Amino acid sequence: MSKSTMKNLFYKSLRSKKVAITVVSLTLFVTVISLVLFEGTKKSITLDVDGKELNIKTHAHTVGKLLSEQEIEVAKHDLVIPSVNTPIEDGLSIRWEQSQQVVINVDQDTKSIWTTNHKVEEILAEADIEITEYDVVNPVLDEQLGKENSITVQKAFEVTLNDGGEEKKVRSTSTTVADFLKRENIHLNDDDRLNRKADGYLKPGSIVAVVRVEKVTDVVEEPANFAVETRNDPSLLKGREKIVQAGKKGTVSRKFEIVKENGKEISRKLLEEKSIKKPQTKIVSIGSQVMVASASAGMSNSKTVSRNDSSAEGGEFYVTATAYTAHCNGCSGITRTGINLRANPNLKVIAVDPSVIPLGSKVWVEGYGYAVAGDTGGAIKGKKIDLHVATKGDAYKFGRRQVKIKIID
Repeated sequence: MSKSTMKNLFYKSLRSKKVAITVVSLTLFVTVISLVLFEGTKKSITLDVDGKELNIKTHAHTVGKLLSEQEIEVAKHDLVIPSVNTPIEDGLSIRWEQSQQVVINVDQDTKSIWTTNHKVEEILAEADIEITEYDVVNPVLDEQLGKENSITVQKAFEVTLNDGGEEKKVRSTSTTVADFLKRENIHLNDDDRLNRKADGYLKPGSIVAVVRVEKVTDVVEEPANFAVETRNDPSLLKGREKIVQAGKKGTVSRKFEIVKENGKEISRKLLEEKSIKKPQTKIVSIGSQVMVASASAGMSNSKTVSRNDSSAEGGEFYVTATAYTAHCNGCSGITRTGINLRANPNLKVIAVDPSVIPLGSKVWVEGYGYAVAGDTGGAIKGKKIDLHVATKGDAYKFGRRQVKIKIID
């Protein structure tokens, strides 16, 4: 090959390389220009993904297309602001929050919701669950939802609390009596009682009653009654009494254990008794003398005679006589002169008008015998007398009659 031919081939090869370089450079230039022009036509947007902010340039025409470009799959309950059909404009801000399923347990009921809220209070509001100040919520209302994605609500119900007689209505979430008392800061003493078992269950409308039992010791000084001693006195007329020594009450100290329930005394037990001042015994003489009134013939002064003596002298006249007993209606059994007829039912005593027959007179009554004018009566006026007899039957049998009476003394 000649030198001229080799030279021509060299220059041809050199020209080919220049052409190739030129083509490549031109292609690269066009590509760069195209990329610059392509990037220049993208729109700048701000994307907030679950609180994390991203700045993105995109040719996407809608929010939904943009989220697809970012490989974000939008679920039914997810939050997208603005909506997925919103056209993309330069400077647009987009917010996407992924929803989560939350289980809510309200007492024995369970429900679940899909939500993008994270605060417990907002989730319950979204679920239309009303919470009162007495309800117990876990986690608490102002906390963020935990990893468990669950909320527990204990709804408060009304319970009647009677503590020592003071009653009030209380709203509580306690399920047992013991827990209820603990939450209400109710402390029981050793002797206090409950109307139900401490481990018993509570339900709406339950009544919890605490009976406050108090045991106290009380020492009091009280009067001590005196004894009454009776002695027979043959110098006193039967049925009469005479106080020989007046009785005087003593003083005794008594120690009691008192049990109170809700402040009211229910029992009192005597623990100890001590005599401080001894009482003085009352001594009473009881008359045992049976007096028989009679008069001797021919004498104006009285003296004791035989009951069979029918010739007694003195004032003598006729009277209207009736009979009564010591147990008649309104009768005390004690005569005007102090004779106890109930203690001496067989004693012969008549009721008289003192202006006709003086009280204390010894008399003889026809059909009755010797007696003492020892009583009066509201209906005994003038020449009327009332004879004491032992029984009502005797009184009815005697009836009303005219009898002769003789005043002995």
